[in-house]
Amino acid sequence: MLWQTTRFQIDLSRPRVMGIVNVTPDSFSDGGQHADALSALRHCEQLLREGADILDIGGESTRPGAPTLSAQEEWTRLERVLIEAVKLGVPVSVDTSKSEVMQRALDAGVDILNDIQALQSPGCEALVISHGLCGVCLMHMQGADPATMQRRPVYRDVLQEVRDFLQERVQRLAHQGVALGRLCLDPGYGFGKTPDHNLELLRRQHELLDLGLPLLVGWSRKSTLGYITGRDVGDRLGASLAAALASVQRGANIVRVHDVAPTVDALKVWAAAGLLKPAQSPASP
Repeated sequence: MLWQTTRFQIDLSRPRVMGIVNVTPDSFSDGGQHADALSALRHCEQLLREGADILDIGGESTRPGAPTLSAQEEWTRLERVLIEAVKLGVPVSVDTSKSEVMQRALDAGVDILNDIQALQSPGCEALVISHGLCGVCLMHMQGADPATMQRRPVYRDVLQEVRDFLQERVQRLAHQGVALGRLCLDPGYGFGKTPDHNLELLRRQHELLDLGLPLLVGWSRKSTLGYITGRDVGDRLGASLAAALASVQRGANIVRVHDVAPTVDALKVWAAAGLLKPAQSPASP
């Protein structure tokens, strides 16, 4: 299976590790650590040395209750980092839901749009259609935005509702001429979901594979892991690794993580033990 992005066809025959670079002062686990361009770029280089396959760079926190930035504020944080990161020789993703930021990022050479709103904000679909090549990750989130997503989320069947939403978004884009090979899906662990919802979704994650598209998942350091283990956000490495491996076992092609080196090592051990499943075949256009 290959994921088509602006400059790269990413081979998903083995699980890939997406390293998180938050150029923010208020992200839930590493806010302020890489908030200036120089430290963010150094972090990009460190993640690559640790084995990251993809860099995911964001300028606006998506933690529960996070305030919304203007497009200009978000781009001011991102601009220098993205311009330099695309020179590092790996696929670069921008984590944003604003069409203005997406356009500027694509103009800078970014490969992937990672959108928690699944291109539902004004102008985003048209931008992806007109670009014709960039990769896109469509995520499920219950609630209008991160500021409201954790206000009593309710589902009758969390897996089915996530599946139906993602299928609708894929079909809408396909009907407008977007090649399925450009798309990747994210069930949105922690986005408008209680711990019980997240765990039910993980147990049944393999049911999303019949959509025929790559799965990207992000469990790293999330609050559900604290709910399970009783550990604070800075002490959830073991839980994050376990959740990443469980996700891969249930069909995830890409894991989005803060702790790249330990995740790479864990996946190597699983591969050596013969525990990694072959990737599913891609959907037909």
